[in-house]
Amino acid sequence: MPSFAPTVTLNNGQKMPVLGLGTWLSREGEAVTAVKAAIDAGYRHIDTAYLYANEQEVGQAIREKIAEGVIKREDVFVTTKLLNTYHEPRHVEEAFNRSLANLDIGYIDLYLMHWPTSSKFIGWAAPDPDSPVAPEFTEVDIVDTYRAMEKLLKTGKVKGLGVSNFNSQQVARIVNECKVLPVTNQVECNPSLNQRKLTEFCKQWNITITAYSPLGRPNYYEKDPLNMPKPALDDPRVLKIGKKYGKSPGQVILRYLVDIGTIPVPKSANLDRLRQNIAIFDFRLTPEEIAIMDGFNTGVRTVPFAVWAPHKYFPFAAEF
Repeated sequence: MPSFAPTVTLNNGQKMPVLGLGTWLSREGEAVTAVKAAIDAGYRHIDTAYLYANEQEVGQAIREKIAEGVIKREDVFVTTKLLNTYHEPRHVEEAFNRSLANLDIGYIDLYLMHWPTSSKFIGWAAPDPDSPVAPEFTEVDIVDTYRAMEKLLKTGKVKGLGVSNFNSQQVARIVNECKVLPVTNQVECNPSLNQRKLTEFCKQWNITITAYSPLGRPNYYEKDPLNMPKPALDDPRVLKIGKKYGKSPGQVILRYLVDIGTIPVPKSANLDRLRQNIAIFDFRLTPEEIAIMDGFNTGVRTVPFAVWAPHKYFPFAAEF
């Protein structure tokens, strides 16, 4: 039987499931399979981006599940994102329309500014996300870009706007200088970087925190244990909590992130893991267990995005 995540009401009235499927690095046929399996497992929140180069596959999977009668379009909440190279206001509408066409599902539920950092327009092909070489920086103001995004709401083709990888100062600028509140700020969030301060800061405007890389990146730790935070997945304390509830360490971590008020979007193409990740709504952690999980916080990012560090709007120099 599928499991379903409850929803949270966003500051614009939209209802967003409090757990979704992330699709970063789901490419070359994987995204169709993963999204279809996720929908069958009960997921009703799918997260993608122009950068991921899989919007077409995500849309295909959703359309096929609609055709099968498994879901209706209004049952699934779909997020995609504006790429750094399209921050100039004159490019925003075309960038959005390309994502809309790629997905081909009628409308987009949530459109995020993927990063506060902008780079030179080099055409409409998505760049290689794994490239270690920094693109040519530009200094397009985040307020100008967001104001161009606000105009998209008048088309009726997008329901809500948000940001991603913004620090508290950047969120405050958008709130104070733009008309439409972001509904979410999508950031790295996991036990090693639990974003408690940013969550509390955003809460004053009912801006949610969507958590990417919610389980950390264990493979990165294996490659660089001296500089990467140790994942909580194999910690005896997490195993003990999981044993109490009959849950895996991953389920304990995702439950923790939901319990502290974030919206995790774990990525998986493994059917069993997909089912596990959403089967977390039949238990809650105690305050004592949440305190244990809080103890893993180091404030260290699994990916510091160092190539962007010299940028004027690099977000990670601030405390939070």
